[in-house]
Amino acid sequence: MKKTILILLIPIAVIIFSTCGLLITKNTVIRRIKVENSKYEYYLGKTILGTEVTSIINKAIDQNEQNKIPKNEKGHYIENDEDSLKIYVEMITIEKTYPMEEFYKNDMTNFVENFNLIQFECTSIEYHKKTGKISKIIFKQIEY
Repeated sequence: MKKTILILLIPIAVIIFSTCGLLITKNTVIRRIKVENSKYEYYLGKTILGTEVTSIINKAIDQNEQNKIPKNEKGHYIENDEDSLKIYVEMITIEKTYPMEEFYKNDMTNFVENFNLIQFECTSIEYHKKTGKISKIIFKQIEY
């Protein structure tokens, strides 16, 4: 009798512990994604200077490099469904939207020199459907 109960309890215990382990892992991943996203969500709807836009672009490029996001022939990161991050800057002075790679490959110091005191607003944030991580951020120039 004791042997039968023990044989029944072992698989049940394994199932319970496995389920708990999976739930803990899932919650940890979700928490990590929320912390990562909050670094960028903070700017949504806020007015910031060009110097801060530069810092955000540098952070996004570092993140893409750490995640080993491939680039196309123009040097632009190729969006994926998991962890790529793209930042676009809408310039009202020339009515054009630039991807972050354009500023980065043309030397960020030029952007800082020309737009350091210009105000930008984070107008939009999009997320990857698969992971919930931020996939795209749009900053719009609001003064020149």
